[in-house]
Parts: sequence; structure tokens; C-alpha cells
Amino acid sequence: MNKPNTDEQIPGARAYEALHVPALFKQWCPRVLDAAGVARGDRVLDVACGTGVLAREAAVRVGPSGSVAGVDPGRGMLAVAKELAPGIEWQECAAESLPYPDRSFDAVVSQFGLMFFSDRSQALREMVRVLKPGASMAVAVWDSLDRSEAYAEEVGLLQRLAGKEAADALRAPFVLGDKAELTALFEASAVQSVGVETHTGTACFPSVRTMVEADLRGWLPVMGVVLQEEQIDRVLSEAEDVLAKYVTGDGKVVFNSPAHIITGRAGAV
Repeated sequence: MNKPNTDEQIPGARAYEALHVPALFKQWCPRVLDAAGVARGDRVLDVACGTGVLAREAAVRVGPSGSVAGVDPGRGMLAVAKELAPGIEWQECAAESLPYPDRSFDAVVSQFGLMFFSDRSQALREMVRVLKPGASMAVAVWDSLDRSEAYAEEVGLLQRLAGKEAADALRAPFVLGDKAELTALFEASAVQSVGVETHTGTACFPSVRTMVEADLRGWLPVMGVVLQEEQIDRVLSEAEDVLAKYVTGDGKVVFNSPAHIITGRAGAV
């Protein structure tokens, strides 16, 4: 397995935007923005913005009197984000070192990125730092893998046919499923009034092949794992049987996709 360079990440990011965003991520944007209380005229920061779906939805909500910025360490993700919404302020940076002054934003949001931060507590402290006093943040993370239905079975398939590195890349989004641990993390990171609510979304892919190929050609390369074509063909072939229980009468793959939304505030001065 070869690690991709930046240019090679752009096709993976485009596949992520085309396949994962409509099937999984877009449905969560209103819930996260509601949880953060994002309103017209606000200045909003999207941390770990990826290809920018949450930032784009926030821009619609804040309107022309507000503004939105999105930050991400992935150049491939940001390249696609800039293509789709050139009017939003995009910056390449790690969540642990945000390039903004203290008290810059009315709301900070982050959707399915916290799991990948190298120092989660430092990243949360940075989010609090750039919030105005008393302003809100909302962070979404996936529930545990064992409660994520089809993905647990796909991970097992990858472990068997493609190896631990590939399986771990697909496990990675589901490592923050424990609500008590999340609450403790946020409270230890200077976040005030922490709350955690679990919501159930619905994953919906056009077919088994589309779902699994989205992971093999979209998500795994974003995580630095590139499979050989023979491995991809073998996984796709066996996935039809492994995931058959989730296939509806019209051939779609539909299953529950639960996530936690953690809310909190910056301390008042």
C-alpha cells in the first residue's frame, strides 16, 4: 500500500464529496447548526471542514450579513471545498492551532472531525479560545462501531481481505462513541455547560457497490491507504453477500447511523 501525495488526494476528496456527503453527512448539518444556535448575521468557524458541506450550509443560514470560515489540514479536501464555495474563507491548518484571534466567532462547529485530531483536548481549547464569551459550540462524532450496523460488518470484511491497516482506517471514525468519556474530555478542555445528545441518522447509498467503493476509493485514500485493484475487486465482490441484509427492494443500502452531538459554551468574562 502506497501513501498518496497531495495531488493524489484530490480525486479521493472528490469521491468523498460525491458519495459520502449525500449518503451520510449532509443530513447532520441542520442538527449541528441548530445545536450551536447559528443565526443570521453570525460569524461561524467550521473546524475540520473537509470538503465543506457544513460550512456551505452555515453560509446559507448566516446570510450576507454573516460570514463563515472553514479550516482543515487536508489540502485535497480544501481544494474541493474551494472549488464548490470560493466565497467562503478556507484555511489549511490543524485544529490544535487555529489562525484566529481570541473571541473571533459567534459559533464554532465541527462535524465528524474530532476523532482524527492529534490532541483533542488542545483542539477543543482552541475552539473555546476563538469563541466570543458565552458563545456556543457544537461537535458531532459517530457513535461506536458496534452500534453502526453495516459499517461493523464492512470493517470485518476489510480486516479479512485487505488487512488491518485498511480495516483500522474504517474503524477510525467510530472511536469516540462513549458519552461519559466525551463529557469528561470536553469538561477537561475548558468547555462550559457541556451536553451530549445521541441522534439516529439514516445512511442511504444507491447500492452495495457504491457504498463500499466510496470507502475503498474515497475514504481509505483520504486516510492514506490505497488498495490494489485486485483487492478492491475482491472486497466489492464479497460485500454483496456480507451486506445483503441492508439492501432494500429497490437495491439501495439503508441502515441506522447514530451519532452524538456535544454542545458547550465559552466561559463568560
